[in-house]
Amino acid sequence: MKAIQITAPGELKVVEVNKPVMKDDEILIKIKYVGFCGSDLNTFLGKNPMVKLPIIPGHEVGAVIESIGKDVPAGFEVGMSVTVNPYTNCGKCASCRNGRVNACEHNETFGVQRNGAMGEYLSLPWSKVIPAADTTPRDCALIEPMSVGFHAVSRAQVTDIDVVMVIGCGMIGMGAIVRASLRGATVIAVDLDDEKLALAKQVGAAYGINSGTENLHERLLELTGGLGPDVVIEAVGSPFTYRCAVDEVAFTGRVVCIGYAKSEVSFQTKYFVQKELDIRGSRNAMPADFRAVAKYLQQGTCPKDELISKVVTPENALGAMEEWAANPGKVFRILVEF
Repeated sequence: MKAIQITAPGELKVVEVNKPVMKDDEILIKIKYVGFCGSDLNTFLGKNPMVKLPIIPGHEVGAVIESIGKDVPAGFEVGMSVTVNPYTNCGKCASCRNGRVNACEHNETFGVQRNGAMGEYLSLPWSKVIPAADTTPRDCALIEPMSVGFHAVSRAQVTDIDVVMVIGCGMIGMGAIVRASLRGATVIAVDLDDEKLALAKQVGAAYGINSGTENLHERLLELTGGLGPDVVIEAVGSPFTYRCAVDEVAFTGRVVCIGYAKSEVSFQTKYFVQKELDIRGSRNAMPADFRAVAKYLQQGTCPKDELISKVVTPENALGAMEEWAANPGKVFRILVEF
């Protein structure tokens, strides 16, 4: 079958690989769309230390069920639209024993620690297949990245009386904005791109701040009555945004970090104590987050077309990645159609 493989930094090829053989407890899915995400871009640029090349990228999947193993329980049908939970869990580590399988110590994510989904077929355990019968396969490819943002909002324990600042309006940040807004919070979106900020308002942000052209600190004080946001969700992963989250959050606030900083970050640690902050990591997503995103997409209020920057064939994937690398701030999601 046809698949996309990143063979070396800056090199991406269409290759032929064996079609997977379905086991009795597995479901074989026909891939329709797979999204390129930030981790795929870092792999392409040679900046992802968790990846060993060559690798098949991709873990944001929109697919339909091709066939079903004989030991799979009821609830799945051939032709049904699905996405996948692309993470593994060992069942033995502290995270798994505590029921937080999304943070499994030994997790292997598609396209990172193991070959991903960017091929024509994928066979995987039925428990990792998430039905989305009323969602198109294209839109199913948006579920995983948004679910990561949904999970961060759960980690922050956001309520309707909170002011929530989301730093970074990519797909994960958009997911956080949507979920916080659905919970009734007042959401402040922060980014360097005005188009992304406009889209953030469409999905639920009450305010948008361009931190490149506006004074972020002054605007936050203005919007929060001098208190600062109750919650800051960091969805960029840069030293500046990590420090900004701690500096700007209100006293006794919560900071939730999603992005991986690529270099060391130095903090004024006095704020940890003086503000009595709760600082939390947020990794991947739980099955309930996937289901929540699927329900949201089915409501028909999401500007899905605007979240998809481009749809390309496997043969044009290299050019799309090169364009993204040259101008990363202007891309939401690139989908590869199989």
